[in-house]
Amino acid sequence: MAQDVIVVGGGISGSTLAFHAARAGRKVLLLEKEGRVGGCLHSVRAPEGFWFELGAHTCYSSYGALLEVVEALGLRSGLQRRAKPRMRFLEGGALVPGQNLGALLRLLDLGELLRSLPHALGARPDGQTVYSHYSRMVGRGNYGRVVGPVLSAVPSQSADAFPAEMLFKKRPRRKDVPRSFTLPGGLQGMAEAAAGAAGVTVRTGAAARALSRDAGGFEVELADGSRERAARVALAVPPRAAAELLRGVLPEAASLVSRVREAEVDSLGFAVPAARAAHLPPATFLIPLEDRFHSVVTRDPVPDPRWRGFTFHFKPGLSSGDRLRRAAEVLGLSPADLEAPTERHTVLPSPVLGHRELVAEVDRMLAGTPLAVTGNWFGGLAIEDCALRSRAEWARVEAGK
Repeated sequence: MAQDVIVVGGGISGSTLAFHAARAGRKVLLLEKEGRVGGCLHSVRAPEGFWFELGAHTCYSSYGALLEVVEALGLRSGLQRRAKPRMRFLEGGALVPGQNLGALLRLLDLGELLRSLPHALGARPDGQTVYSHYSRMVGRGNYGRVVGPVLSAVPSQSADAFPAEMLFKKRPRRKDVPRSFTLPGGLQGMAEAAAGAAGVTVRTGAAARALSRDAGGFEVELADGSRERAARVALAVPPRAAAELLRGVLPEAASLVSRVREAEVDSLGFAVPAARAAHLPPATFLIPLEDRFHSVVTRDPVPDPRWRGFTFHFKPGLSSGDRLRRAAEVLGLSPADLEAPTERHTVLPSPVLGHRELVAEVDRMLAGTPLAVTGNWFGGLAIEDCALRSRAEWARVEAGK
């Protein structure tokens, strides 16, 4: 065989697993159906070296598994500090005065919040949905008007049915790296560096169509009719795609994985000359209380004197033109002011209660096989959850467990 390991999917999950395999001395073939690696790490390099993010936008000093890869790739010295977050709200298309906690308290019904306080004391998220957990803490009215939209802005989809323990996690922080950081050219650079590690060969535009196994190992059939073989395979693709590939080797696991719900997000990002956006106060996030988008994420925490960057994460159903017009309207700009507009359609996992048990059963079926399955739909959607899963899956497959 020309390679020891085939990794299907070049997002942060696939690229970090490929890195760990290559560091262990394995020859790795990384297959990515898109024309670039990165997946949900999608940094658009726009005018004059300016960049903005269409997907994930920041990493934290608590991301230990990711930092292990960052340091091994020699990227640590280039980490770029992000400014403290500024969360602002949009009500009826207008900015609410203030930011962060001050703006939040301005929007909440404080009487309802005080009446809910006894329920918040000692409340635990285990076995609760995001809605059931947080609506008890702040009151149903406050949740529906304000807190629900805030929590849904995190995964860019309605978070009401999410298992509450998956949304936020406490992790130990490292004091020797910035609390919040990115790379000079955006987070996609992490996936690019991992996929570019010695021992990794990357094929973009290579969509996997089927997976089979015989006594000699695994065979991956690609959409163009070509085939690749290896003793070990890792699937680092969304649940629906993973289920399709698993049908040929572990049909029962495929059936389980197909039960993981998914949500669709249409993101629109663009750059704006700083002078044209001078009327907009600096922000990290703009969160609408009710609109056709979940959030607006900006480049403001990594300021540039010439440009500002904005990415709207829209709910599905709008046309490209409608998204462009709505974004310009919200920001008080003309569509002509939006430079390098770039769109991305993303399919994200949308887990519900019982997800942890489902994953445990999938892991039981994978045990003892040279097949790894990773992605942002196991322990959580955060970049660190992806890095942790990929590291653990490679260690399991390498050890033959």
